[in-house]
Amino acid sequence: MGCQGLDAFQDFLPKALDEGLDPVWIKEMLYQSTDYLGLGRMWPFLGAANDVLEAQGIVLPACGESTTTMENRLEKGAQAQADIFGPQMLEAWKTSHVNRWLAANCFGDYYTRTGLDLKQREMITFCFLMAQGGCEPQLIAHARGNMNLGNDPEFLTKVISQCLPYIGYPRSLNAIRCVEQAAAQ
Repeated sequence: MGCQGLDAFQDFLPKALDEGLDPVWIKEMLYQSTDYLGLGRMWPFLGAANDVLEAQGIVLPACGESTTTMENRLEKGAQAQADIFGPQMLEAWKTSHVNRWLAANCFGDYYTRTGLDLKQREMITFCFLMAQGGCEPQLIAHARGNMNLGNDPEFLTKVISQCLPYIGYPRSLNAIRCVEQAAAQ
């Protein structure tokens, strides 16, 4: 998704489902990608995933995974950020309107959902950022967030290695450098 490989996604998704990938995980990854890839780049993948799920006779997840309301999404999002990046994030949303949206929407609306845990969500975010390129400051921050949750540099390097055929050497080398920088902090 991060590199916009729709054909590869459509080819590999049925195989992944056959191997036991949970359809809820797929849908949660798709929803979360909206904040990192944008709605326009997520949309074709959502349609493709729905087509594959329906073709395999999988009932689309009907129950909501949301755990927040409009009233508590900012608070719960800031807490999710703090759980990943440290207690300073409880106040970070106050620094700009974009940081407020980030806390409420990205972390409050998506990271707090059930279906994937924070460790899985951070690894997925790392992949989205790595595949796009040009997001190195955010990639360093999310490499650190991954490490804070137990996805150590060795694990992240394995993730990068698995993604290399899809994103190429330049983005893979940049990601390795970002992991090294995060580990050194």
